[in-house]
Amino acid sequence: MSLHSKIPENMFEFQQYLGFLLFLTVLTIGFWLMFFLVGFVSYWVGGATWEMYKEKKAKKKESL
Repeated sequence: MSLHSKIPENMFEFQQYLGFLLFLTVLTIGFWLMFFLVGFVSYWVGGATWEMYKEKKAKKKESL
């Protein structure tokens, strides 16, 4: 019995390759979207907090 007869010709179908590539694409897009949103949301929350702090400081200074 030769070694060649034990190795299958096609280990995967072409549709399985497409499914795997689709999975990798969705996973990669999801990762970069999450990366972008975490940066954007933290920037947004930080800016809103800073503006609220400045408003409170100005209001306190005005009332004195």
